[in-house]
Amino acid sequence: MPTPPSTFIDATRCPLCGGDNRCAVEIEKATGEPQPPCWCVSETFTPDLLARIPEAARRTACICPACVRKALATPP
Repeated sequence: MPTPPSTFIDATRCPLCGGDNRCAVEIEKATGEPQPPCWCVSETFTPDLLARIPEAARRTACICPACVRKALATPP
């Protein structure tokens, strides 16, 4: 019987490009150091961008700043 693919989601990695998402929550978990509010609280996430997140990563891994900037710069 074949082994199913891994469903492990790295919450420190962008689910779209695999880059570092700079999530303050994850940085605090890793370092134990309190962090200021995450960069994402002041960003705009379009419905189209959020729809691109794979189902398994939703509410688990944050999109990175580079993917957000790219999505905002790309006309619909």
